[in-house]
Amino acid sequence: MSQETQPTHTRDEAPDEDYGLSEVSASPRIEAPALDYLPHGPHTYHPPIGVVGCGGISAHHLAAYGRAGYDVVALCDRNEHKARDRQAGYFPNAAVYTDYRDLLRRDDIQVVDLTPHPADRAPLIEAALIAGKHVLSQKPFVLDLDLGERLVELADRRGVTLAVNQNGRWAPHFSYLRHVVASGLLGELTSAVLTVHWDHSWVLGTAFEEIHDLVLYDFAIHWFDIVTVFFATRPARSVYAASSHATGQRARPPMLAHTVIEYDGAQATLSFDATVAYGQQDRTFLAGTRGSAVSIGPSLSEQSVEIYTAEGYATPALEGTWFREGFHGAMAELLCAIEEDREPLHGARGNLRSLELTFAAIASARDSLPKAPGEVRRLSSV
Repeated sequence: MSQETQPTHTRDEAPDEDYGLSEVSASPRIEAPALDYLPHGPHTYHPPIGVVGCGGISAHHLAAYGRAGYDVVALCDRNEHKARDRQAGYFPNAAVYTDYRDLLRRDDIQVVDLTPHPADRAPLIEAALIAGKHVLSQKPFVLDLDLGERLVELADRRGVTLAVNQNGRWAPHFSYLRHVVASGLLGELTSAVLTVHWDHSWVLGTAFEEIHDLVLYDFAIHWFDIVTVFFATRPARSVYAASSHATGQRARPPMLAHTVIEYDGAQATLSFDATVAYGQQDRTFLAGTRGSAVSIGPSLSEQSVEIYTAEGYATPALEGTWFREGFHGAMAELLCAIEEDREPLHGARGNLRSLELTFAAIASARDSLPKAPGEVRRLSSV
């Protein structure tokens, strides 16, 4: 560039329009779209519910069900003391069992919530479906896609509904964002960037520390799942992931991980840092052909959302929390789907697509090679 054609101002002195800044600063604030993002239960279908597995996560399930007014009539755990604790804390009139088969033999119980870990849960799902029960399975649904497909087919044959407890779909910020995307407000999605910086040191000395792919498997399943929801019917073409140990980390599994998911004309990038003790942050940014949206906050339950379109920007005031609305939403959607005789939003058939991304990411991180979703059919170990 000759001296005559060089700009006479520096970057710091450049007018805003040179860098697209004036459009944002001049955007008017508009009313946030009124979207039905909070969970709501069925109109008339209020069946007796049984819960199998009374470990730590069950407390969040039962607390949400109690607030929603759901009828939990039975609790089961191999450790009777755990079941009794949950009975005393949440549903004092519920019967207690130590053998899940006794619970499944009850004709009055129509819906069962299964919370044990995947290796123990698969035979429970099969037994519950054979017994004619509708099932809400904890995530990850299965460790084998072929097994998952067989369980879906079994549910179809038995005429019952099989759903997966992807509670993140009903976390207020994720729920609002998925409604924004589904409404077409952002146009066609072109990118999704999700970053999570948090402290996962609580796994020290627990069974979770034995999971080598802890971040990509046990934690990131929520993010693979919500990305699948955001991109709806658009199939992912490839998944590339990597994981590593952070300087100074004490836990055994790699606590750093990132993933790139390629779609036709779009991409999703996910980044995880599980060693952040101070200043934690969770951020989701979605860009489309007609607008963008961002949600950011110090935790999954403290999020601020902003929507940007040609009309201006909006900042909805959201209610609820990750656990409370999340677990209520998962059960509520199952009950509504049964009442309305339709496939639930979190049906197991659709959840297999989320597992395809998860399995591909774990295999890619191990092999340092991109994987096609569905190429990796099972996890031999995690």
